Amino acid sequence: MSPYNLHFDFRDIFLAPRLALSGKKIWVFLRANICGYIVYLIFNYLGLLLMGQSIKYTWMSQGLYPCLYLFDSTWYSLILFWIGVFYWIINLLFAASAVSRITYKQLKGDEFYTAKHSRQYVKRHWHAIIFSPIAIILVLLFFFTMASIFALIGKIPFLGELFFSLTYLVYFFGSLFTIYTIIVFIVSMLYTPAIVGSLEEDTMGTVFNSYSITWNQPWRIVFYNLLLLPLVWFSQMIFSHSINLGFMLINFIFGNDSLMGEKLNNIVGTAANVIWPKDIGFSSIGADAEMYSYFSIPLSSNTLSGTECIASFIVGFFLLLITISWLSYTLSIITVGETLTLSIYKKRDDNVNIFERKDEETLEDQSSNDEDKIFD
Repeated sequence: MSPYNLHFDFRDIFLAPRLALSGKKIWVFLRANICGYIVYLIFNYLGLLLMGQSIKYTWMSQGLYPCLYLFDSTWYSLILFWIGVFYWIINLLFAASAVSRITYKQLKGDEFYTAKHSRQYVKRHWHAIIFSPIAIILVLLFFFTMASIFALIGKIPFLGELFFSLTYLVYFFGSLFTIYTIIVFIVSMLYTPAIVGSLEEDTMGTVFNSYSITWNQPWRIVFYNLLLLPLVWFSQMIFSHSINLGFMLINFIFGNDSLMGEKLNNIVGTAANVIWPKDIGFSSIGADAEMYSYFSIPLSSNTLSGTECIASFIVGFFLLLITISWLSYTLSIITVGETLTLSIYKKRDDNVNIFERKDEETLEDQSSNDEDKIFD
């Protein structure tokens, strides 16, 4: 039995922000975002380097957030860009599946299911996470290919017009199914991690569930996600303001003129200017402002000494981790929310409480215990 009072309706979605505020869930996304970001950063810098831009120029113009699409990129540079993007997306899909698994075990009453266990689970089910959306894309490619072939047949004089008119209804229903499959692909990108993480489905089972959910629960998908979005926004705002309060307390104590004073402004302000450049929305308030508009971070006003440069680099690393943690919590809310909505769909559609069934790890433990009893 689940230790949480689940209603299997829209009320369960309000559990998402609280369940998502978990160190191991945020850590899973933090690892995925760091790995994805590093690969994306390296491949973008490498692509710009192959285009003839120096690393120094790229750093001065792009900083920690390079994007090859801002330039007239060559085809091989764009390949590097998309490799970095897809690698990051795949890492996030794996992380979402792991967080969904942790949430599923938590709602079953297993609070000791660790991030390591979830990674081991994802390693056993990675093919369903990757190939389920690909399978739906292949279905779409099949329909577009067949449509192109029949369109070519329609170009044949005399016979082409007759063939087109006689098979027009086939084209019409094929077009409707293609549009439906596009919607299914969008739904699968949202729910594949939850389906794999909680239902333990393989590729075919995940694709089937994506089609089934889209067909049987369309209005719940729309309504529940419209309900989840403001929860995500409100929760991440509270999280970011909590971070800001931490910055303010540090500034209040360490920024005192009798303590670190201007040295704090130089170290933290320089680091913040790199991590949160003005071009992405963290601009200062007015020309003489001493704080960033979003976070209470002092602005640097003097040239840094050697040790201050080292200290600023270290602080910048921590500020980047804090920023990625904020992003990771946001993604954690979305994943937990989609896991909860999936449980509602299964209860409403199939009258199945997914938290009451025995999962594969429970069955493995029982099998191991039975073997021990036999040998005893």
